Amino acid sequence: MTTLRVVLGDQCSRGLSALAGIDPARDLVLMAEVRSECTYVKHHKQKIALVLSAMRHFADALRAEGLRVAYSRLDDPANTQSLAGEVARIARESGATRIIVTQPGEWRVLEDMRGWEALTGLPVEIREDGRFLCSMARFRAWAGEKKQLRMEFFYREMRRATGLLMEAPDEPTGGAWNFDAENRKPLDPGVKPPRPRRFAPDDTTRDVMALVEREFADHFGTLDAFAWPVTAGEARQALDDFVAHRLARFGDYQDAMAEGEPTLFHALVGAALNCGLLDPMEACRAAEAAYRQGRAPLNAVEGFIRQILGWREYVRGIYWLRMPAYRDTNALGATRPLPWFYWSGETRMACMRAAITQTRDLAYAHHIQRLMVTGNFALLAGIDPAEVNEWYMVVYADAYEWVELPNTHGMALHADGGVMASKPYAASGAYINRMSDHCRGCAYDVKKATGQKGDKRGACPFNFLYWDFISRHAERFGRNPRMAMPVRTLAKMAPEKVAAMKQEAAAFLAGLEAGAATENPGASARQGSLDIPPPPTAPSRAPRRRAPGPG
Repeated sequence: MTTLRVVLGDQCSRGLSALAGIDPARDLVLMAEVRSECTYVKHHKQKIALVLSAMRHFADALRAEGLRVAYSRLDDPANTQSLAGEVARIARESGATRIIVTQPGEWRVLEDMRGWEALTGLPVEIREDGRFLCSMARFRAWAGEKKQLRMEFFYREMRRATGLLMEAPDEPTGGAWNFDAENRKPLDPGVKPPRPRRFAPDDTTRDVMALVEREFADHFGTLDAFAWPVTAGEARQALDDFVAHRLARFGDYQDAMAEGEPTLFHALVGAALNCGLLDPMEACRAAEAAYRQGRAPLNAVEGFIRQILGWREYVRGIYWLRMPAYRDTNALGATRPLPWFYWSGETRMACMRAAITQTRDLAYAHHIQRLMVTGNFALLAGIDPAEVNEWYMVVYADAYEWVELPNTHGMALHADGGVMASKPYAASGAYINRMSDHCRGCAYDVKKATGQKGDKRGACPFNFLYWDFISRHAERFGRNPRMAMPVRTLAKMAPEKVAAMKQEAAAFLAGLEAGAATENPGASARQGSLDIPPPPTAPSRAPRRRAPGPG
């Protein structure tokens, strides 16, 4: 009687439910590197390298423990290159009598798993993923019949349930549940953030990197700066480094952006959390201990815990509560194609250029860059949510659909019509100017909403796009109390000013649709053309509606 225990690439956790009760003498662990999982979207090279290296190290750790592991390498000629195919092949070759697996993080993989019994003729047990702090049953019970599922109230329930930063059952530490108002400072020019701990690739990782360069040469990004933790031990070192050197100032500057400072005081543990190398409660307890011991202030610790205990658990709950229909919503009717500069980084908008080029080089950008720069631009420009969601899935090392889709689709694009957020997170250039130094050296003038003849610098696209966005959706937003103020402000503007902004926006957006990268066509004669065609290695567009299964 052999039980085949399947471990996915984002499940590199010894406490995984699929491994509970394993019999070293009779059971077999299957881990499979398959092309279909690397290409259902053309993942960033660093994402693929991170997951494959973590898988190989985890398999070695299981073998060292005395467990039997069947490991399918990507370049093995016998590899069927699909997860279902490898499950069927190894089950047949091993004589397995049943299959145990932990619920995956993505709907398409769950749909595939549901077909394994028919494919293999064996019973398949899909166990709940206990690595999260809120079970799906608990989240569904909390959601109940609520019309609005606000993270803040879910977060309070999770604080009560876990006891994190609590003095009594209904007494949060510091007398408040949320210290977000203290977490919005721009970076002081005199502050130099410490660099995060880097992990030099070992022989296993170098082998994987060579494989990725060979097999996925046309994928987005570079491997030059690869330094992700690829084992549980390294992930804990990364967490400890954050707590010791950056947590204390994380709260003040977690929303800040700065030229040449891609990581600031952020933790960079999302990728390790999401592929199973780091336990979320372990991360929260480490931060809480820093506060209790006087090593970090409350606004920093609460802000960090809120991102894990609040946002991370909340978006997972929303995903599984609303899928699969959730990804097909498009409440604002956005249909414009994704501009090419999202791939090339060739744009005169300094904030966009910084976010995109660092994403290309590091497979990382922090939450404000994602929400209020690249996401905000996509929202204002009316870019098709399916294309934006695909981009976010491709470019980040921590991107899995359960966490990416609600954050992008709901928070950044408001495509879900308000399931996650009561208002769109739309902002003009003033927000970016307040929270960063990008505007100082930008080709555009953040103080202008329209260009003027003879000006050396054109108007910031975020400005005229913001007011064009409000105008396009004025009727809808006028019914939303949180959006009523900008709608009223627009109504009080001089008609000629509104017309000029709409004209500028129309010309700009027409240029995007034509494939031109001269974001402000009216200024192209002064500033030069950046007409950049997609190179032969352009990431291909995945189908809008993919068939169930990992391929």
